Amino acid sequence: MRKEESGWPRKVKVGYRTDSSKRGLHPRGLVDTIIWREADLEKLDPKIHIVRLARRIGERKRLTVLDRARHLNFHIANPGKEETRPVTEEPAPGITSEPGEVGSQVAKTSGMQEKESVKAEEISSKEEASDSASREEESE
Repeated sequence: MRKEESGWPRKVKVGYRTDSSKRGLHPRGLVDTIIWREADLEKLDPKIHIVRLARRIGERKRLTVLDRARHLNFHIANPGKEETRPVTEEPAPGITSEPGEVGSQVAKTSGMQEKESVKAEEISSKEEASDSASREEESE
């Protein structure tokens, strides 16, 4: 680094400071503010502030604050993992919630399905042949 060779991080020099108008702001250009309760949202402007929920806020209060912040059109810096997926997940197609119902097993690979379908066809053709043979014997 001292010799400023390639492959090393660059030395910190005078020109690395950010603009004074952007210094200390969130990367979106908004003022980052920590929120503990819904009343804190009333003091802020959604065009100027971005909301960051306090780290130790409980789940019940977090959900109410998130709903209120969305209603007021605030950007939320840390919405949590629950916000990326719906609260009520629907089961995947072919999988049912009851363990005894048809389709509750995980879908098999296509190769296994092909083998099973070929076996099923062979069995059904053998059954048909035996049925037709028994019919011929009965008719004689």
